[in-house]
Amino acid sequence: MTPKHMLVALALIGGLPWAHAQDGKEIKELLQASGCMSCHSVDEKVVGPAFKSVAAKYAGQADAVDTLSQSVRNGSRGKWGRTPMPAHSSLSGDDLKKLTTWVMAQKP
Repeated sequence: MTPKHMLVALALIGGLPWAHAQDGKEIKELLQASGCMSCHSVDEKVVGPAFKSVAAKYAGQADAVDTLSQSVRNGSRGKWGRTPMPAHSSLSGDDLKKLTTWVMAQKP
């Protein structure tokens, strides 16, 4: 894990309050720009599952961020019902990692 990713991870779990606000704004902008909020919310199912539900489903899995990253990049089908999630292959690796790390930090 690079130092930058470490800072993001710590900020997302509240370890660095000054960085949390900065990264919170960045994540919110990234969620909007990537279209995540069109189908998801933090607490409630919209078209896709709530981010908290995703975090709960993958909690305790060491490779959860990588698994989610693959699902977001390539799309998925059948994991959360009949509606497929389209691929988001235009997201950079860094943005994908930020988003999926943030999702996994959501507590049910």
